[in-house]
Amino acid sequence: MASITIRNLDDDIKHRLRVRAAMHGHSMEEEARAILRHAIGEADPPRNLAAAIRARVAPSNRMDLELPVREAMREPSLSGLDGL
Repeated sequence: MASITIRNLDDDIKHRLRVRAAMHGHSMEEEARAILRHAIGEADPPRNLAAAIRARVAPSNRMDLELPVREAMREPSLSGLDGL
């Protein structure tokens, strides 16, 4: 694998990259690789199961659902127990 060094990167861009990486749960290096892959049209590498689950249950993906009101339980029917 090749390596590159980016010189004279604005502090604001570095900060925004750091924030974006944190939002996606990546390191800054992995976020930069993802941005470069996207920029040149290459597909993202397959995600592992743990990363997929983490992304699915992340706080930003939560939805609060309203629970329905529960009704009282019915009394059991004893009609089938007459022969016992």
